[in-house]
Amino acid sequence: MTIMGIDPGTATTGFGIVKKDRGNFEMLDFGIIATSPKDTASKRLEKIFQEILSILEKHKPELVVVEKLYFFKNLKTAMPVAEARGVILLAIQQSKVKIIELTPLEVKMGICGYGRAEKQQVQKMVKETLKLEKIPKPDDVADALALAICGALKARCG
Repeated sequence: MTIMGIDPGTATTGFGIVKKDRGNFEMLDFGIIATSPKDTASKRLEKIFQEILSILEKHKPELVVVEKLYFFKNLKTAMPVAEARGVILLAIQQSKVKIIELTPLEVKMGICGYGRAEKQQVQKMVKETLKLEKIPKPDDVADALALAICGALKARCG
């Protein structure tokens, strides 16, 4: 089964595509969708929407896992992230792909077995699970790959 993980953001949205087969994971693709702060909010959201549609069309995942916004420290950053999540969810829905939403706590539990795991612990487990030589960068990509892995485990696929 092919699974896509998405770590939403307005400036940078991370994505990761993994394949799970017979309990083994393989990384197929990863990257970021970067938008310019010079662009209007609507132009940035359109870019995220279009690029997510393009990635979905290219990889045809059977499942997409999106990070759920469950708390925020700063309303100024939470609102744009919520808007980005909205266009991401719309793109997935239009592509008729199954969606799972996970909180960062659920991802930490799924990857490390501990809900208060540090970011570095999660990244190390992503590297090991996918048998990579080094931790994927930037952090948004590692988070997206962690989401894909946890989504696959939660959905009990492959």
